[in-house]
Amino acid sequence: MLGPISDKARDLILHFEDLDQPGEWPGGQSGITIGIGYDLGFVTPEQFRADWSDCLSDGDCDALAGVIGVSGDKAKARAASFNAIRIKRADAEKVFMERSVPHAQRETEAAFPGVDKLPADAQGALVSLIYNRGSKMDGDSRREMRAIRDAVPKGDLKEIANQIRSMKRLWEGKGLGGLLKRRDAEADLVESCI
Repeated sequence: MLGPISDKARDLILHFEDLDQPGEWPGGQSGITIGIGYDLGFVTPEQFRADWSDCLSDGDCDALAGVIGVSGDKAKARAASFNAIRIKRADAEKVFMERSVPHAQRETEAAFPGVDKLPADAQGALVSLIYNRGSKMDGDSRREMRAIRDAVPKGDLKEIANQIRSMKRLWEGKGLGGLLKRRDAEADLVESCI
């Protein structure tokens, strides 16, 4: 079981996720995103309510629940309708640390068996990766994820870092420079453990 996320990994995620407001669609295949990278396109209604009902009014929860599972261009078309809903930074950080990070850690453990044996910063880099991309392993767009899964039990930090960088192929030339920088930062964090 993973311990608390390392400070460097937490700061990396916070740097790249920042604070999302529901009226500002982040692009790509994202859904309506709130707080610190909390993408409503990829959560269940039960998970959303459990995570956010203490921080948002019932009306705001009901409105945002209407876009759970919606992503890409359909989410982009709906984003402006949420301009009146504002997420407070304190609430976003609370949900991030108490709900989102532990969830991402569990997903990381399931996706990459043996991750708990890696150094804390390498664990955190993989939590960042899962936080951003999810844990699916099927298809060509996930070949690096499968290679990382194979490298983790071997403790092959160099291969893990190489595979994180290799997946930049998915976003090069698509105006998603933030994702390219994030993959480099994650790979650098893994390599810092060598």
